[in-house]
Amino acid sequence: MEPKEDHQEGEGVMQNQVSTNPLHGLGALTHRELKKWYKEPIVLFISVVQPVIWMALFGKAMNIGGIFQNPAVPRAVAEELMKSTFGTPDYFSFMAVGMLSFVTVFTSMFSGMSIVWDRRLGFLGKVLSTPVARGAILFSKIFSAVIRSLVQSGIVLLVAFLLGLRLGPSFTPLNLLGVFAVLFLMCMGLSSIFLLIAIRSTRWETQMAVVNLLNLPLLFTSNALFPTSIMPEWLRMISKINPITYGTDAGRQLLLYQTNASQLAVDFTFLGIFAAIFSTIGIFLSWKYLSK
Repeated sequence: MEPKEDHQEGEGVMQNQVSTNPLHGLGALTHRELKKWYKEPIVLFISVVQPVIWMALFGKAMNIGGIFQNPAVPRAVAEELMKSTFGTPDYFSFMAVGMLSFVTVFTSMFSGMSIVWDRRLGFLGKVLSTPVARGAILFSKIFSAVIRSLVQSGIVLLVAFLLGLRLGPSFTPLNLLGVFAVLFLMCMGLSSIFLLIAIRSTRWETQMAVVNLLNLPLLFTSNALFPTSIMPEWLRMISKINPITYGTDAGRQLLLYQTNASQLAVDFTFLGIFAAIFSTIGIFLSWKYLSK
């Protein structure tokens, strides 16, 4: 009888050691995802250099303000024309804020690739056999994408300042916290979408095809590079449901424009609902469909 009792006591101890916390393992899995990033500096370099090249080459080469700067048009009139179109007399500043969305979109898109490789290499099967909640597996990849996005966006914003970003009249250092909050919400929602697309995928080629299909349409149907006011009506309708439009507008409200509190509230509300809806769907579908 004694060995049997000892065995039962041992089983009870083991059961007590198993955590039922839905966040169990989230920190360790998130750190694992980040290690694949910060231990490969070339990955960080490439992810940052692309938007920097866009800013340094495209942003400066597309000197739209220079079109109006000729002897026939007074400088004040030229700046007023630019401000009425872009909200700022400097197109580079307008586009530089859009590059923060550019970084967020591309970081979010490749978050889905991680779950495909984990499945193919067998790591996902091992994690699924542990007490770690399936929602924690999904959120570790979301939070990893968010952290990478914020770090990379911070670097891009610093480079933009060095290249001549002009801050708006209502800018304060606290506005930077608002910008990162915007990027957090946008990346959380977008990462959830791309992880949902990849949740049953076993081929990285499929995920790459999705990324290549959606990256430019998402950017060009938003206000990241040009204001939606000069777009055709059908394109403006699409931009109104594009989260990048709201994220970029909020960034410009905080960095470039005279802040419109009501419009900023609309931007944050849309992004908050967007992130909450797709994160919730992600938790539900991870329990239902996430498999080895």
